[in-house]
Amino acid sequence: MRTLYENLPEVEIGGRRLVGRVLFGLLVLVSVLVGTTAGLLLVYTTDLPQVDALEAYRPSSITEIYDDHGVVIGSFALQRRVVANYEDFPQVLRDALVSTEDKEFYTHPGINFFRIAGAAFRDIESGGKVQGASTLTMQLARNLFLSPDRRWQRKVQEAMLAIQIERRFTKPQIFTLYANQIALGHGVYGFEAASEFYFSKTAKQLTLPEAALLAGLPKGPTYYSPINHPDRAVKRRNLVINAMLEDGKITNAQADDARSAPLVLHLAHDPNSLAPYFVEEIRRYLENKYGTDQVHEGGLKVYTSLDVEMQKAANQAVLDGLAAYERRHGWKNHLENIIAEGIDPGKYFNSDWDDELQVNAYVHALVTSAGTGIATLRFGPYTAALGQADVAWTGQKLASLLKPGDLCYVKILSLGANGAAKISLEQDSGAQGALLAIDNATGGIKAMVGGRDFNESKFDRVTQALRQVGSSFKPYVYTTVIDQGASPDDTILDEPISFETPSGPYTPHNYDEKFEGIITLRRALAQSRNIPALKLANKVGIKNVIEYAGRFGITSKLPPYLPVALGSAEITLMEQTSAYSVFPNDGVRVRPRYITRVTDYEGRVLEEDFPDVKDVISERTARIMTSMLREVVLHGTGVAAARLPFPVAGKTGTTNDFTDAWFVGFSPTMSCGVWVGYDEKRSLGAKETGAHAALPIWMNFMTQALAGKDVGDFQAAPLTARSVTQKVDTPDAAPASEESH
Repeated sequence: MRTLYENLPEVEIGGRRLVGRVLFGLLVLVSVLVGTTAGLLLVYTTDLPQVDALEAYRPSSITEIYDDHGVVIGSFALQRRVVANYEDFPQVLRDALVSTEDKEFYTHPGINFFRIAGAAFRDIESGGKVQGASTLTMQLARNLFLSPDRRWQRKVQEAMLAIQIERRFTKPQIFTLYANQIALGHGVYGFEAASEFYFSKTAKQLTLPEAALLAGLPKGPTYYSPINHPDRAVKRRNLVINAMLEDGKITNAQADDARSAPLVLHLAHDPNSLAPYFVEEIRRYLENKYGTDQVHEGGLKVYTSLDVEMQKAANQAVLDGLAAYERRHGWKNHLENIIAEGIDPGKYFNSDWDDELQVNAYVHALVTSAGTGIATLRFGPYTAALGQADVAWTGQKLASLLKPGDLCYVKILSLGANGAAKISLEQDSGAQGALLAIDNATGGIKAMVGGRDFNESKFDRVTQALRQVGSSFKPYVYTTVIDQGASPDDTILDEPISFETPSGPYTPHNYDEKFEGIITLRRALAQSRNIPALKLANKVGIKNVIEYAGRFGITSKLPPYLPVALGSAEITLMEQTSAYSVFPNDGVRVRPRYITRVTDYEGRVLEEDFPDVKDVISERTARIMTSMLREVVLHGTGVAAARLPFPVAGKTGTTNDFTDAWFVGFSPTMSCGVWVGYDEKRSLGAKETGAHAALPIWMNFMTQALAGKDVGDFQAAPLTARSVTQKVDTPDAAPASEESH
């Protein structure tokens, strides 16, 4: 019997055998491909990170610093990010992002096979690498776990991670992770931070054009920067709007309105620029205690004692005071010229223009044209003109004073909506000023200015500069005497005198080179007479005076020499201002403090600071000294402050050759110290005393800081009727090389 195959023609049998062999070969090939693919997947996914960690993942976020009313005054961050929830991102932003970045986001399993195939085909045609096919989930996987390179191996890892992420998290959770993580230019990460940075509003408040603009940034934050490349940003924004229209997310009318909307940015003001020296002190403290990583990535909340309005008043007072000083001493600037340095004026941008420009601010402006009658200057988006009358104070002709390319220091007087501004020409000869204000009751620092310009010099003249304090040291001498039983009505002889010392005779003199004879201690302090102060210090012992100064919180080293009584020793403004707060506090010193509370990202309190108080002198002595320092203001060297509408007291200080000018004083509620001088030991100029250079700044600040506040009154000093005659015989120590006034 013949088999079935024996009945078939030989051609048909051969064809079947060929088909079988082909099928067998294909099966083998498929097996090889599957095995190879599985092997490759095994190789490239063996070391993949575990996406389970995302459940506890928290991106690095900004550490924010707040003033005593909850206003942000500074921040620290490696990545400027504000972590938000899914509900914080409005529907218009979600639609814009999905339409332009991943249309099938809510339906695909993490990867879009059709998109990948299309992108691969296009890249094969162009000879490039696979790109433009990543879903939002794949972008998230890349940003969190992988490198940004475009090798196909990384794309495989990206896809595998995306699938794992999709299996473990919901779409809203994935969107939230992505929206908080993505880089959006200028050091900003996440859409909440971007909204605040570019538009000074929360993401919930975004309009359609604004949302579309932000949604277009992930493709190229630098290339499409609305700050650096507004034309590109608008084109990209309009593409996003078109994509939303195609997806039916918006109507034709909405799309037309959004596309025609102008690009309007409201860049957030840098909070660190308000109190940079204060913020820098906070940073040093936090990094020393919590470490750099925790401070710059941990999202701490730091609550401080600073008062924003007082800080603004302090900034303005110091700058205005220095400007007045500069004008008193005439024009002496040698202006920097950018043209001479080979810089194109059309492309020049000064760092002063980074901050929000405001009326009364001091900035550098670029001279764009100059002639015999007028000069035109540019700063940021504004232009201004100066005429001969505007520069009359310099004593020079405008034509010889300014030329194109010069950088001038100016004060902004007004800013117009059309870009026109009014300015006054100022100068910066290098004179510096510093101010510190402390709440008497709590020790909280309310305002702090460590110098004219933090961008120019980070050196803090409040905490780091040791300067001779001049006659502002004398209250420690009188405190020592009063605390040992003397009365402000006791008398002393103001007369020529010499003190014998191991190095020879020391013959001091008064500032006015005159002698008043028998005067009370109250008048001697009010008029800042040097001879009585030295006699008193010699009588009680300069070492005792230094010991009293130490009680007040003066930790700087004070040599046991008699001229220290006149302020020849060097002390910081922080020490001196804090020490003076003892007088209105009835003899109690409250340690100065910056921080009231620090919390972590979850709101847990890491530290809380409370006033640290210490008894220094008796209530009697404190009240007597307050009355004597009040006399300085009413009838002494600080008499200009008598016109303030609230009670104040204090002491001027001027050092030899007018190198340092001080005024340190207080109201019943707040103590404030001001120093003016050059960083190097250089004279401020003839007659630039503490009353002339520092006191006006102090008065300006106190007037603004305490306006509308009930500051109360000083406690009455106890009545005394005792009289003491001082007799000076022998010196206590060697003289100093400088005399203080």
